[in-house]
Amino acid sequence: MATLAKLPRLMSEAGERVDAPDDSDDGSDGKAQGGAARFAPVDEQMELLARGSVDLVEEEQLRDKLRRSRERGVPLVVKTGFDPTAPDLHLGHSVLLRKMRHFQQLGHRVIFLIGDFTGMIGDPTGKKATRPQLTREEVQQNAETYQRQVFRILDRDRTEIAFNSTWLHELGSEGMVRLAGSYTLARMMEREDFRTRWESHQSISLHELLYPLAQGYDSVALEADIELGGHDQIFNLLVGRDLMRERGMEPQCVLTVPLLVGTDGSEKMSKSLGNSIGIEDSPREMYGRTMSIPDSLLWDWYLLLTDVPEPDIEVLRRGLEAGSEHPKALKQRLARTIVAGYHGEEAGLEAEREFDTIFARGGRPDEIDQARSAGPLDLLTALADHQLAPSRSQARRLIEQGAVSIDGEKQGDPFWRLEPREAAYQLKVGKRRFLALRVVAEAS
Repeated sequence: MATLAKLPRLMSEAGERVDAPDDSDDGSDGKAQGGAARFAPVDEQMELLARGSVDLVEEEQLRDKLRRSRERGVPLVVKTGFDPTAPDLHLGHSVLLRKMRHFQQLGHRVIFLIGDFTGMIGDPTGKKATRPQLTREEVQQNAETYQRQVFRILDRDRTEIAFNSTWLHELGSEGMVRLAGSYTLARMMEREDFRTRWESHQSISLHELLYPLAQGYDSVALEADIELGGHDQIFNLLVGRDLMRERGMEPQCVLTVPLLVGTDGSEKMSKSLGNSIGIEDSPREMYGRTMSIPDSLLWDWYLLLTDVPEPDIEVLRRGLEAGSEHPKALKQRLARTIVAGYHGEEAGLEAEREFDTIFARGGRPDEIDQARSAGPLDLLTALADHQLAPSRSQARRLIEQGAVSIDGEKQGDPFWRLEPREAAYQLKVGKRRFLALRVVAEAS
């Protein structure tokens, strides 16, 4: 018979089982060797954890967990789930990853949970329609990319990797039915996106109702002390508290972070909207796109994407209001700091010098990406095939808006033909994207 019994806690990056620290035989009356010296005072921990946070459920409970952790010298288990629904991580994801790193800096156990099972269900959060379900192959490919990219932010040696298929597959059909029996439809319809779709007579697939339960059960399996998530995940995270309480476990605390607004200044950062900056983007691209954000995003980006102390950010804000700071200089510092965090300080300085050369003085990059295509081909296809735009529809908009030039001349026809020729076409998209594209005749 399938049950909801506790399953192995987690797997390390190497696939080995990782057990919780054993404080039963340390000869110190329940305190691990070293005791409280391993952890900062609770108030200091809370100050760092509160930076850039939105929801905290519940503050006193978290303080109590931190106090007991410090007294015993045993780290808290901090769980954060990422469904591998897209192949690349961007700065919007980094807000949550940086909060995970804060817990690592404080000495706690951080579990990067890859939702290889829940990713095939599809979290409907914020969607007005059912998400497409991913195949197992798509999920696994994306998960491999995630495991590489997260270590641009997280400490590799202090990060534990887990996959929720480890315990959710083991539930089987009977276990999933029993899990579904632990929650009511009325409670599930308290979730805003479900309620909105129901009231507007839009369909809700039954499998979508399983997603919050599956995510909540992850917390049961991992015996999480704290779960982190985006603000839009608050309902799912609270389901985890309910499931743990129902099983007689101490419920996890919940800490959420805001959703980062993208470079357009209006929508949540998303690769599909073309307003994102990838954490593996080149220094040039990362710097240039940061410089394009509206002034209104400056303070959120400083707070959520850098380690600049909050008092220093407030000084910069007051300086801007008083006229002693200029928005461009503040963006330059922000862009340089973000690039340095992923590519090093010298890369940040070099990106700034190149940006100044290209845009302030009307120059071109010292190095332009080279590519080759079989032709003839139309301009729309050239931009989409060589990732000069995130999609064909976005490429068309850029062309029609006059943001694309060929050999220094603007081109507004998406179907303008690039014929084979010896010299490379010099393509420029927007202010920052350059490509030398050589078009050769297709083999007959």
